[in-house]
Amino acid sequence: MTRSLSAFIALRYVSVGRRSELVSFMSMLTIGGLALSVCILITVLSVMNGFDREVRENVLGIMPHATLRTPEHIDSERWAQLDSEVLAVPGVNLSAPVLEANGVIAGPEDNVGVLVNGVDPAREADISRLSRFMRQGSLMSLAESRFQLVLGETLAQRLGVGLGDNVTLYSLNVSINPVAPLPVQRRFTVGGIYRVGTQELDERLVMIALPDAQALYRQPDRFTGLRLRTDDVLAVNALRDNIEVLLPQGVYLETWTQWFGAIYENIRLSRTIVGFLLWLLVAVAAFNLVVSLIMIVRDKRGDIAILRTMGASPGMIGRIFVLQGCLVGLLGTLAGLVLGIGLALSVSDLFAWIEQLSGAQLLSADVYPVDFLPSQLRVSDLLGVSLGVLVLCLLASLYPAWRAARVLPAEALRSE
Repeated sequence: MTRSLSAFIALRYVSVGRRSELVSFMSMLTIGGLALSVCILITVLSVMNGFDREVRENVLGIMPHATLRTPEHIDSERWAQLDSEVLAVPGVNLSAPVLEANGVIAGPEDNVGVLVNGVDPAREADISRLSRFMRQGSLMSLAESRFQLVLGETLAQRLGVGLGDNVTLYSLNVSINPVAPLPVQRRFTVGGIYRVGTQELDERLVMIALPDAQALYRQPDRFTGLRLRTDDVLAVNALRDNIEVLLPQGVYLETWTQWFGAIYENIRLSRTIVGFLLWLLVAVAAFNLVVSLIMIVRDKRGDIAILRTMGASPGMIGRIFVLQGCLVGLLGTLAGLVLGIGLALSVSDLFAWIEQLSGAQLLSADVYPVDFLPSQLRVSDLLGVSLGVLVLCLLASLYPAWRAARVLPAEALRSE
């Protein structure tokens, strides 16, 4: 009975009424502050999750988890033997040969220095997710005919070429003839254009078939490395010892952490720091709840005194204000969840609209791993934020409730 009465009175104090305008105003102000804090926290966490996902799944989905390299000449038979040994290591799923070399690509509008990857299209399709990012053509065009290449959208725009156009790819080898030394070159046809959103991939990487790379760089029956894919990209360094014991002298192992590890760790650290700062914002909103409840207690001293004279216990009075604080926290959390979910789901489109409206690129691929604002909403974040805010509101309600329970009826009525 007393609990139902406490809940009824707490609900009346939160609701808008002509006789409690100050109480209702303070409640609505606190609810608005909590809702805004929760909304911002959920949106920012979703954006940081999006950056984490883009680096982990997309950028690292295209780049190998690890690569075996050597500057020495190793024949294909020795590579094949090393390939079978490495694939037997628990945690290593797939492998694909690659011939990596620097080159220069020339188009109608520009010449650009690039990293050329000669790959086996069939095995590369299994180890890489590049096919998911193809805008035109396909990766398998490399296997359909000789001297096809796949390049990034940014590079294609810089060269002024499109699907089916011809470009010239120069190697660093020099052909000696009686007149003058000339660089080795080949005419290639653009068989595919992709866009990942990362400068190193969209502007610097060119993929050709392995036989074409061996012909261009005059390295018949040879490749320079093995690209590896593992069970868990984040645990790839745990496999280092098991792989390195199998490697002959002159062959070394590189992992993705040597290329993108600093960027990925910066994103995770930024997520922790930003999350902590935003939780401080929520704590400030909870402190506002303390202030508003104390003001409500002062405003309702007469009501508290009347309830005490009618037989209400101090525990019942304290319970009224604890329930009021929890109810305010619940309403603020629900409102913040609705706003935060809506904003987190639309923040990518909203950011793109702002860039289009301003005409400026706010995220540059020169600085960030992607040139757009990603977002990933996680249920664990929603539950964690909701539970954390409700606990803070419960703790914030204890002191005002204790103050209300200590109100003496005689003194309160005398001052009325």
